[in-house]
Amino acid sequence: MPPKTERTNKKEVEAVVLDYLQWGYASDRRPLNQRESIILAVGTDQFKLLEIIAKKDVAINLHDKVYMGEDERKHVERVKRRLSYDELTPTAKGELEPVVEKIIAESEGRFVEFYNTAVPISLKMHMLNLLPGFGKKTLTDTLEERQKKPFESFEDIRTRVKTLQKPEKFIRERIMLELENPEEKYHLFTSK
Repeated sequence: MPPKTERTNKKEVEAVVLDYLQWGYASDRRPLNQRESIILAVGTDQFKLLEIIAKKDVAINLHDKVYMGEDERKHVERVKRRLSYDELTPTAKGELEPVVEKIIAESEGRFVEFYNTAVPISLKMHMLNLLPGFGKKTLTDTLEERQKKPFESFEDIRTRVKTLQKPEKFIRERIMLELENPEEKYHLFTSK
């Protein structure tokens, strides 16, 4: 896992659309022809919440992936700023959890690797304990199984650790906790 500063400064290259405001925010009092189309999105790498200015006259739907890298961009004019969870629209908040689930499913190897490489944070706390609902028995069983052989998939985890039947759920809940709570001390999957 990269150091916090490296992850924080790294730009997102791809994001998933949580909400599309074709005429900008309702609170914008400028005439419609002067407003910018806004995409509210979550990055696929660090789960950064972003406000993106969309290019004119492009079709954008919820859950579309948009590219924001250095090469030619089809949907994105520019990334305007990072957002906090509280700045998201109700639609974006409602779409966030299913989109996070989808990102986890599409990047399964990355999150399985977390189960294989998580380490103690202190004498009394392990990184795996930061996953909501991850108790002592599950921690012990997970560490014993991964010592025998690294996990290969979520299905492999489910099969070998009987107390861990939804490993992706623990990841999703941790990501949501980190996004919704700006005061969270540890960030395993998101950048501060």
